Amino acid sequence: MRRRGLGTAGAVVAIAALVALPAASAQADTIRDQQYWLSDYGIEQAWRTTRGAGVTVAVIDTGVDGSVQELQGAVVGGTDVSGEGSPDGQTPVGTDDPAHGTLVGSMLAGRGTGTGDGVVGVAPEADLLSVSVGFGSSSVDSDTQIAEAVRWAVDAGADVINMSLTRNTLDWPTSWDDAFLYAMDHDVVVVAAAGNRGSGTTEVGAPATMPGVLTVAGVDRSGTASFDASSQGITIGVSAPSEKLVGVGPGDVHYSWNGTSGATPLVAGIVALVRSAHPELDADDVIQRVVSTATPKGATQPDPLYGYGLVDAEAAVTRDVPGVDANPMGDLAEWIRLHRRAAEVVPDGSASAVPAEPAPVPTPGSSDGERLDALLPTVETMRSTGVPLIVFAVFGGALVLVGVGAARQYRGRRRQE
Repeated sequence: MRRRGLGTAGAVVAIAALVALPAASAQADTIRDQQYWLSDYGIEQAWRTTRGAGVTVAVIDTGVDGSVQELQGAVVGGTDVSGEGSPDGQTPVGTDDPAHGTLVGSMLAGRGTGTGDGVVGVAPEADLLSVSVGFGSSSVDSDTQIAEAVRWAVDAGADVINMSLTRNTLDWPTSWDDAFLYAMDHDVVVVAAAGNRGSGTTEVGAPATMPGVLTVAGVDRSGTASFDASSQGITIGVSAPSEKLVGVGPGDVHYSWNGTSGATPLVAGIVALVRSAHPELDADDVIQRVVSTATPKGATQPDPLYGYGLVDAEAAVTRDVPGVDANPMGDLAEWIRLHRRAAEVVPDGSASAVPAEPAPVPTPGSSDGERLDALLPTVETMRSTGVPLIVFAVFGGALVLVGVGAARQYRGRRRQE
């Protein structure tokens, strides 16, 4: 597996292994035949109810090239936050695998090339927004790019955001607090990849660790957790295929690829189907439909490898599912309240609305409130008492040894007498 860094620090990576299909095997009908998830995961059955019309999905990635045959008419807007792409976000950017974003877009909302031909997405009537980020080459800080991309997507009318990327750390910057909370406050479902062991992600990283985000793990053709093309963690929501995937990239080149980068748009597409079939539902109830109708898999529910199980598009769209009062993937606002300082106190005693960095752990106190660090020796204490004590100990020890030796000699002489 390969991974691609975003920004000079490489803080965010998108993970996928791509292999261009030979021209002889890239015939449209052959491509459609390889999309086993359409029948195996209830997607074709869900199409009897909806194909995603009326829903807008933002793809935050390397840019979705809307000129490829399967995506013509699918990309309705976009922007570039890397400083190196085109204003509409459709020019692929990055130095390594710039086709990534187009592949993701094709699996999410590809239109195919005809009846039964070409790559067709899970939600082939949904609209796409392309937000291009600079994987591997942008001079713009990666964390800044992501925060800006999320906010732009919300303001541009996204109902769903697809993020086939990972920060490869459990934590995330405070700027993401604001951006992702902004999305959730505006009723947007955020879907993120769990990452791949084959790319070095042994456990899920942000944004997949963020409360409220629907995290996607990957499975092989048999529905077993993929060893290389998935990761594990307690924040996983559902699982979807991440091996032997097929998509289309710039220049109408078809690729065979692996990774949760591909599993994520499959789930984002199912979210789009649910939002299309049930426009009255808020984001929390949409996520509840997806996780509660998944086919259970693993030893626990949720399971660190599978989450709530294998996603089922037909069940998510058609089954009778009770509503919920909270996001089943967690409450980001509550997490922020518990783990960040809600505000800083300014000199006049009022509260500042400027978010602060995580608060330092306070020094433990004794029962009467005295700081325990006051009971520990200071540098000056060590200088004034520690050194004399050491000297005393050395000479005292020497005297003891001399005394012991003299006593032994005395006892030896008495025996000889």
